[in-house]
Amino acid sequence: MNINIGDTVVMKKPHPCGERRFLVLRVGMDFRLRCQGCGHEFMIPRIKAEKNIKEVIPQNEKES
Repeated sequence: MNINIGDTVVMKKPHPCGERRFLVLRVGMDFRLRCQGCGHEFMIPRIKAEKNIKEVIPQNEKES
């Protein structure tokens, strides 16, 4: 799965605030994600994140 910093990922399960979209701040063995609803940042292991990702919206598509 090709995920880069600045991309937005749509997860299968929502954050407790109700938002499903998260901004990718860091990639590696762990992802640092920021909730687009409430702004909460958290780290999640790559394996767990990749299982729960429904869609990846690349950074260059958001700007158009």
